[in-house]
Formats: sequence, structure tokens, C-alpha cells
Amino acid sequence: MAILNILEFPDERLRTKATVVESVDDDLRRLIDDMFDTMYDAPGIGLAATQVDVHRRVIVIDVSEDKTQPLVLINPSYTPISDEREPMQEGCLSVPEYYADVQRALGVRLNALDRDGNPYTLEADGLLAHCIQHECDHLEGVLFVDYLSPLKRERVLKKMQKRHRSTA
Repeated sequence: MAILNILEFPDERLRTKATVVESVDDDLRRLIDDMFDTMYDAPGIGLAATQVDVHRRVIVIDVSEDKTQPLVLINPSYTPISDEREPMQEGCLSVPEYYADVQRALGVRLNALDRDGNPYTLEADGLLAHCIQHECDHLEGVLFVDYLSPLKRERVLKKMQKRHRSTA
């Protein structure tokens, strides 16, 4: 297992659209294990492969308090269960130390493959539904800061640029 480097906003690689996983093999399962290690170490509740500079449609999620409900999403897609939306405070491992309310569908129906390539469907609401939508956005090159006003997004950009200068 390895801790992978997480790309940080405004890195342009975060804007890369992920490609479909054609086959699930040991290399992909190793990536999934490394992504879980990276997410738990960060610490976070979700991580898309795009965030670790692997542009394939793979996500790992665990919204449990005790890290006992790991969820693998390969080639995920979702549809809102209803038109209801709710704001929830979101953060992102690629935008550290910044949180903002984002409106998302209250519930979703997810279709994905598990770590062995088996298809499954899941209905989710609350935090898990928000996390699924947030992470699926990453696979499309979309960040949660894209939902913010231009002024707030500019503030985040300046904060991240300052952070990168201080760690360089």
C-alpha cells in the first residue's frame, strides 16, 4: 500500500475528464487500495482517481465514523431520486482547509462496478449522496469551488496560490 500525492487546486490536471475503466484487474485493485490508504491518511471521506493524477473512472468513499464502510465506485453514474435539493457544507482533499455550502440532490440512485467488476445499484441520501455527487464531479473535471460565486472562487484561488508559494 502507498500514500499517493493528491493534486491541489488550481492544478489543471484536476480538470481532466476521466476515461472509462475497460477491465478490472489486480493493478486496478492495487490503485483502489492505495486510494483508500491515501483518503484515510488525508483524512477524507471520498477520493476520485483524478485527484491522484490517474484519469480513470474510479472513486473510493467511506462516510462512516470508524472507517468500516469502504465503498468502491468504478465507472459510476447516478440519477437524482427526486427534484429535492439541499445545501451541505463540503470540503475537498484537493482544496484543503476550505469549506462551503453546495446545493446537491437530496438523494441519488448510483450504478457502478465494485472492486471485482461486479455491477451494483445503490440508493443514497444525506452525506453519502452528497459525497457521490462531489466525487463524480471530479471524474468530469469539476470541483466544488465551481459552484461558488466568482468572488468566492477567486478568494479560494488566491488562498491556494499563497499556500503553494509557502510550501514551495
